[in-house]
Amino acid sequence: MTDPRFESVAAVREGLRKVDYLSDEGIAGIVYLADRLQKPILVEGPAGTGKTQLAKSVAEMTGARLIRLQCYEGLDEAKALYEWNYKKQLLRIQATGGENDSWSDVEEDLFSDEFLMERPLLEAIRAEEPVVLLIDEVDRVEVETEALLLEILSDYQVSIPELGTVTARQIPLVFLTSNNTRELSEALKRRCLFLHVDYPDMEREKEIVLTKVPDITDNLADQVARIVRSLRQLELKKSPSVSETLDWANTLMLLGVEQIDAETASSTANILLKYQSDIAKAVREFATDKQGARQFAPGPK
Repeated sequence: MTDPRFESVAAVREGLRKVDYLSDEGIAGIVYLADRLQKPILVEGPAGTGKTQLAKSVAEMTGARLIRLQCYEGLDEAKALYEWNYKKQLLRIQATGGENDSWSDVEEDLFSDEFLMERPLLEAIRAEEPVVLLIDEVDRVEVETEALLLEILSDYQVSIPELGTVTARQIPLVFLTSNNTRELSEALKRRCLFLHVDYPDMEREKEIVLTKVPDITDNLADQVARIVRSLRQLELKKSPSVSETLDWANTLMLLGVEQIDAETASSTANILLKYQSDIAKAVREFATDKQGARQFAPGPK
């Protein structure tokens, strides 16, 4: 059994803060429980809300190696789990062609570690040092491919027909992220703790901006958070993500903006929004206050 990584929920939250990930009690609590219960975390929520960054930050705060499996349609066992190095096996067969080795001896040699090509899932199971395994955008794979994950997420082991069962040398901390583009199987969900990461409230987003954007003023960070909040209240094809908020704040800093007016917001809306119809809606919203100052001014403390 792997020793606990965290002493308390408060220790998780403080550790994440030290690596510039601002979590709330809910996020810190789930990370703490996942470690103590040795269960994976299924993290769902809109794109760009910090799901992937959570896994990266936990790896950073614990000093663990991050192993990432990026999911996509068509992902199969050979790319996710393992495959055999067929070219190297063929060379081995050719090299022994003139010797007296029996086929059983050659076959036993062919299916050994020397010819095994580890992919992220097997690599995480066989790692001897602490590991954080990130299975990113798991909702992109087909339902059938989820079956590859079930044995690993239940027992932290992998069955390889030619070698037998490979059991984890240490229990990795596993994060599965999903943008909820399709419903995941009940079997997969049952094996995980569930965490929903939504857009942060205005005050926490402001704090994120202040933490992540060098030299930004409290006044400008407040304006950024307020405008982004107002945009998320519109009916958009895609609301601004936290990462896009940070891109916009960095853009304003590069442009030397101290006070965001309607013209500045309109001319830089393409940093926050990625659909022309959304940009048009935003520009109309900004234009409702032609002077801009009243709409974007920091509110009362």
